[in-house]
Amino acid sequence: MTELIDAFGRKHTYLRLSVTDRCNLRCVYCMPPEGIEHKECAQMLSFDEIVHLVRIFAGMGISKVRLTGGEPLLRRNLERLIADLADIPGIETVGLTTNGVLLAEHAGSLKRAGLDLLNVSLDTLRSERFEDITLRNLYQRVRDGLGNALETGFNPLKLNVVVVKGVNDDELLDFVEFVKDKPVKVRFIEYMPFRANCWRMDRFVSFARMRSAIETKYKLLPVADQADHSIVAREFRIDGFQGTVGFITSLSDHFCHHCNRLRLTADGCLKLCLYHQAELDLRGALRSGNSDEVLAEMVCRALAGKPLKHSSLNFPAAGESRTMIEIGG
Repeated sequence: MTELIDAFGRKHTYLRLSVTDRCNLRCVYCMPPEGIEHKECAQMLSFDEIVHLVRIFAGMGISKVRLTGGEPLLRRNLERLIADLADIPGIETVGLTTNGVLLAEHAGSLKRAGLDLLNVSLDTLRSERFEDITLRNLYQRVRDGLGNALETGFNPLKLNVVVVKGVNDDELLDFVEFVKDKPVKVRFIEYMPFRANCWRMDRFVSFARMRSAIETKYKLLPVADQADHSIVAREFRIDGFQGTVGFITSLSDHFCHHCNRLRLTADGCLKLCLYHQAELDLRGALRSGNSDEVLAEMVCRALAGKPLKHSSLNFPAAGESRTMIEIGG
């Protein structure tokens, strides 16, 4: 099959795969205040359909798959899907991004199923603030999940922190100190605009400002081996620290020119970019009985329309586009 190379010569090897649009948190920067209209079960890709499509993608050069949501651990028997994906020829890495609420009871089975990489989203180390951000009183369950994941052997574990001015930007140093004696890569993520997430420029904290705040106390030393341009985080180490500090600079210094990722929504639509409205309905094409070769050709034709870079700051005006939770991150 044809390799996944777009009009700008970017080779795509990474598929982010949403398995549900449901979540057990209501993070204010992700979930619209009015909620979303969830898809019915029949509208979602089944595990067999997911595996079928990933086999096609693997034949076109995809080697890494990351499961997302909503909250992916709400999907029953997710470990079975992970095991099936890990067995697909060409798939070298299977990752998962979770909010950690259900992680304590799943960490061991995820590891046994073949999960390679684990990212946990946690935007505060303060229990009362956690409830303000997520509208749920589940902070301790997330902390328990982190502890169990580390004990299970997910090393390193990545900790994703969306930084919002006036909400949690005063915790940058707290998170840095949190990874001092843990094999954890904390990654500070610039707050990005999506439909109905109340994004405002005066709440945006840039990479430069975050780095400057941390360097008032610690010297950040660039991690030496960053030759892979598809890695989105700018990673730094601190002398004497077991963990590392990274920044995902989606707005202030985007990495679109080296983008190697595609996204598949839980209802089976291929998205070429978080901020590109065009979608390809692979679920409908698959259920209509199209051959693998035809499906691959459809993907290639869609990929030809992938833009060179996102236009995120114009995105809020695009009111018909999906919210973040509907895309899957």
